[in-house]
Parts: sequence; structure tokens; C-alpha cells
Amino acid sequence: MRTIYLLFFIPYFFMSCNGKRAKEENYKHTNDLINETSPYLLQHAHNPVDWKAWNQETLDIAKSENKLMIISVGYSACHWCHVMEKESFENEAVAKLMNDNFISIKVDREERPDIDQVYMNAVQLMTGKGGWPLNCIALPDGRPIFGGTYFTKEEWVKVLTELSNLYKNNPKKANEYADKLVEGIQKSELITLNSNEATFKSSEVTTAVKSWQKEWDFNEGGLKGDTKFPMPNALDFLLRYSVQNKDKSILNYLETTLTKMAYGGIYDPIGGGFSRYSVDTKWHIPHFEKMLYDNAQLVSFYSDAYLATKDELYKKTVQETLIFVERELMASNGAFYSSLDADSKNKEAKLEEGAYYVWNKEELQSLLKSDFPLFQEYYSINNSGLWENKNYVLYKTQSDQDFSVKHQLTTNALDKKVQNWKQILLTARNKRARPHLDDKTLTSWNALMIKGYASAYRAFKNQHYKEIALKNANFIANNQIQKDGSLYHSYKDGKSSIIGFSEDYATVADAFIAVYQISLDEKWLVKSKQLTDYALAHFWDKKSNMFYFTSNDSSTLIARKMEIADNVIPGSNSILAQNLFRLGHYYSNDSYSKTAEQMLNNVKNEALQSPTAYYNWLNLMMNYTDKYYEVAISGKDALAKTSELQSYYLPNILIAGATKDSKLALLENRFIANETYIYVCVNKACKMPETEASNAVAVIKK
Repeated sequence: MRTIYLLFFIPYFFMSCNGKRAKEENYKHTNDLINETSPYLLQHAHNPVDWKAWNQETLDIAKSENKLMIISVGYSACHWCHVMEKESFENEAVAKLMNDNFISIKVDREERPDIDQVYMNAVQLMTGKGGWPLNCIALPDGRPIFGGTYFTKEEWVKVLTELSNLYKNNPKKANEYADKLVEGIQKSELITLNSNEATFKSSEVTTAVKSWQKEWDFNEGGLKGDTKFPMPNALDFLLRYSVQNKDKSILNYLETTLTKMAYGGIYDPIGGGFSRYSVDTKWHIPHFEKMLYDNAQLVSFYSDAYLATKDELYKKTVQETLIFVERELMASNGAFYSSLDADSKNKEAKLEEGAYYVWNKEELQSLLKSDFPLFQEYYSINNSGLWENKNYVLYKTQSDQDFSVKHQLTTNALDKKVQNWKQILLTARNKRARPHLDDKTLTSWNALMIKGYASAYRAFKNQHYKEIALKNANFIANNQIQKDGSLYHSYKDGKSSIIGFSEDYATVADAFIAVYQISLDEKWLVKSKQLTDYALAHFWDKKSNMFYFTSNDSSTLIARKMEIADNVIPGSNSILAQNLFRLGHYYSNDSYSKTAEQMLNNVKNEALQSPTAYYNWLNLMMNYTDKYYEVAISGKDALAKTSELQSYYLPNILIAGATKDSKLALLENRFIANETYIYVCVNKACKMPETEASNAVAVIKK
């Protein structure tokens, strides 16, 4: 991501960028990063820059040598990180300037989101913008004095020279600025306890959604703007809102978004799976990196959308995306890797963004032969589909049904042709140099993928999806949960590491609830409760009734932050509040319920004013403003009845089930041998039990 920002003491504008990978040859240089496991850090292990990892030893060196620190944050799949590496960090002269005057620290933002969070906050306060690579200059004690994103080599040299001179000649000025900036970091995004009575009204949610609509692109889907990010959980909230409020216009907008994304180049029609975002308004030209977290959440969203609409395009999109995930991002032990790079080697063996995915016309003609004219129209091999350097990014502009009618084909005949084209091109593409794989396993992202598989199982009843969800859930339970109940954040080369963050506890507890709901194995609900209790003990701030991002056992940064707003992934506080709400119902735990309500009340005003950034909080709010159903299913056929119930799109229910006697609050004293009953309840008041799932659904939808 490129951004432009203003230096606080230098009257010039600079731009920010990214780096490249280490070459596979005999290395002239090797730095301390060679001892790390992060693929991103290892990419920089042979730069002439004397990079160090973030640890206490490095921080102590900066203090003892009284040197400014360069804190450079990025991630393995980041295209502009590779650009900045090639231009600056592999340059001997630039490296000498950095080595002589600074302690240079490389940080993988995916491994250490806590460090990224603090210094991103600093850059946003200084420049109003952020992105990666993130480059901060800090005093020896870690307090930032300057920051930005991508720099050209000339800009970077100028920044380093002027900052080095400033610190040597006028350290007092640097310290004064650092004091003000740290104060701003510590005060920003703080939430105070809202002591007013918690009242939530459906009319308030409606008003927020209506104001949000000004940002929607009704023609192409998504939000207005020159770039398009899917934001799957925000769309999932709108799906819930549209169905519960019978708002056809919003549902139409969502269907446009779902279809355009599935047609567009942001979705890989040959290998399946989604890129992180598109750089145009019609979802056509992607930023080609493929992230686990995007695909996990999009699987959940498309699965829910299928339940609501029964659109076969959504089903196919989920199926193909999960094939991609298992082929490219899944390890044999059930763990999921993090990402595939945007860059890969082209025919000249040079790294180029999208080289693995794009096609030229001559290549397609050679591969597809007599079928090329039909393929050409189907995937827009024309001026509309042309990207750059005579390359095309495949995307569709019409439905298979319309295309079949136009070309006098049956839909089955077209489908066979399309599947054949995909296989031909996938075989050809597999001969190309593959994008770099970031093969570290992140606990929070894996949890999102578990939920994706659970959602797909609910929608399509494919037993394989359930098996994969359980396999990954067991991987986390066996490898990432420690004996004291805490979580590790990362896993690589058989080793778990890095103390977990609130996002890990939030997403794993959420995923375990999802696994419980498709398996009815209460051990997953118990584990969810245990993780939530650990978060309450080690992350909760009693003053604000919110959760810090870092544990009270973690090493101290210059500020202890909270993650309140929702982004591409919902903020950890909103997920934790959702978990507490549901666990409060499962265990009849008033403390959980009151905490969730207080958390929502704390952010109520912000959520109603800025729905784009608080969509998951609005989702929670709907649990209070509309009827929320507890559905208890007890009896020998409980699993089958649960599966049948989950064939309907019912976003405002909580399912508890057991095939035997259970002590769970919602199920206690409800088991009757040889019978299966479905109890539909609201606030612990239940209707007469039903024996058929369809009758229970009728009660809920009444």
C-alpha cells in the first residue's frame, strides 16, 4: 500500500513501499534474522542491513549504544515490502548508513501484531494514514519520533540522514516530540466505562444502516472507492439485517456484491480462492496476495448467503475456495498456513506481481485451441479484461445461464467445458514458478478457517468439511493451548511460540463454539469457556470493562492498547463480547451476560455513528433489539435435527444439543430416552416442544 505523508520537522513529502526476497545462491551477507522462523524475517536474513529481531537483547543494545532504532514492519506476502527491500535494504550504501547510525529491527506484523499496532498508531497520528511496509524511527527507549510507509531509496536516505543529524545535534527536540507522540498513542482509542443505562433500539440500528448506505456501490457491490476490499463480516452483518428486516434492497445490494466478487479477478477462477483486494472498482485487477483470513471469512459469508438465497454460484465459490485452501494452505497435521505472495517469477526469472496468475492471448490460444473463441468471450479476453504488458486477468461479466442461452448450450454442457478449461490452465499454471508460501501457522487465522469449514458444513452437509474443522480444532487444542490454559499465537517447524493476544482467545473461543454446534461435543464448549475465563483473568480491564490486546504477562511496550474497532477481521473486543453473550446463555452466567452488555454499551455511540468500523458490534446489538432464540435439542436424534435446523438461514438463534443427558443449563432435565424434542425459547421462556425441525423454524420465523 502506498501512502503520502508529511514529516513533522522536514518540509518535504515522501512515499512508502515494500521489499523483495533473499536470493537462492551463496550469500555475501547474513544477519541475526537467520535464527528466526518467520518466513518474512528470513527473507531479510541476507540483506547487508544488520537486521535484528525484536527482543530484549536488541532493545538493550539500542540503549547501551544510544542509537536511534529503525522499526520496519511488514509481512511475507506484501508486494511493496519486497520493492523497498530491493531498492533500499539490498543496497550496500543504504545499508552502511543504517548500520552506522541505527539499530535496525525487522518485525513480522503477523507474528507480532502488538508491535505493529503501537507503531501503526504512531504513524497514523503523524501522517493520517498507514500501511505496509511500516517504517518507524524511534528513540533508544522505543518512543517513536518519525514514521511512514514506503520510501524510495532517495527518500529513505534523506530521512535517515536528517533524523540521524537531528538526534546527534538536537536530542532535546527529538525527546520533546517523542513525549507528545507517546501521550497521543496512549490516549488514542481508549474506551471509558459508559455508566448510563444500557438501552438498544432497533430504530437506532436502522438509522445507522441507512447512513452507511451512502458509502455503498450499488452497481458494482462493496464500498465506493478506487479499491475494493471484501469486508466479509461486515457484509455478513448486512445479510442478517436484510433478512430479519425483510429489506429486499439491501439483499439485492449483497447479491450484487457476492456475484461481482465471484465473477471478478479478485477471485481466482482457475485455482479458486480470493486475493486480498482489487485495485479497481469492478473487482477485476487484484492485489494478488492470497491470505488465509480473507478466504476463511469469505467461505463463512458465501455459505451463509447460500443458506439465505440457495444461489448455486455461492455454493460453487465455497467449494472451489476450500479446494484451494486444502491444496495450497493446509499442512498434513491439520494446520493452515498464512498466505501466498503477490509476487512470483516471470519468464525472465524476475519477481513480478501477479505473474503466476495472468495470461497472454497467444498462450491461451495455444492451450485451448478450437475452444478459445468461446473461452475468450466467457472470461473477457478483450479490452475489458486486458491488464498490462498484454496480459489478461480472467473475469466474467455474465451468468452461466445467460451465456448458455446466447451460445445455444445447455448449462451442463457449458459447465463441462468450463471445468475442462480450468483443468487445462491449472496444469499449465502449475509449471510456472509458484508464489512464495508463508508457512507459519497463526492461531487466530486458523480459528477463522475452522469457523469457515463449520459454516460450509452447516450449509452443504459435506462430511469432509466437518472432519477438517475438527482436525484443525484438535491441532489448536493439542499444540497451541498450554497447560495453564493460555494460548500460543504462532506455530512453525513443530514449535509453538509467542504469547497469545486477545485476538487469539476471541477467535478460538468463537471457533470452538462453532465446532460444538456442528458436533454437539460439549468439550468444545468447555474449552471455549476456559479460554474466555483466561482472557477475563489476563486481558480484561476492570475500569473500562474492555479487553487489552496484550496479556498482563506480556512484555511491556510503550503503550498497552485495546482493539475496539472492526476492520477486515472484526476487532477482538467485539468477538469477545459476542462470545460472552453466547456463553452467558449456554451456562446461564449472568456475569458473562452483563459484561457483554456493558462492552456494547461502551461503544454504542461510536457504533451507531460509524457502522463501517463497528459492524460486529451492531451485529451484537441486534441480539438485544430483536428476538434472540435459544434452541435446545435433546434426544437420540439431536445431531440429525440440529443439522436439519442448520439448513435454514437463522442468524438470531443459539443452538444447544445433546444425544444424552446433559448438565448444560439449556439442556438440563430435558433428555427423554428414545425421543427427540426441540425447545424454542426466548429469555428462558420456552414454547411447547416440537419434534420436527420445520415446525421449530416456523416458530422462529413467525
